[in-house]
Amino acid sequence: MVNCSVKIPCSSWRGRATKDQKEVLQITMNKYELAVVLNAKLDDDARADALEKVKALIERFGGTVTNVDEWGKKRLAYEIQKMREGYYYFIQFDASSETPAEIERRIRIMEPVIRYLCVKQEA
Repeated sequence: MVNCSVKIPCSSWRGRATKDQKEVLQITMNKYELAVVLNAKLDDDARADALEKVKALIERFGGTVTNVDEWGKKRLAYEIQKMREGYYYFIQFDASSETPAEIERRIRIMEPVIRYLCVKQEA
């Protein structure tokens, strides 16, 4: 989201931001980490597709993916939906403060996702 409290109209920001305006945009972006556990019964293609959908959600709501860390197949601490294992992914991204809520709302209904957690990283 663009901070429209600056005296320049929001419509003039597209592609013509000055250095000061870019600094304002960078200040409003927060760093987040999204942990996602995917169903262990998925094949490689379905797992890659689910991960791409999660990354597309982040970008759709104005976020920028900075790093994706794949931990692979790990044993769960407790049984979830009669599963004992899952594929762990940690996605770091920069986004405005409204983005994580929108991402979580949509990830909640994704079938391959067993668990997720989005946290704000400290500066």
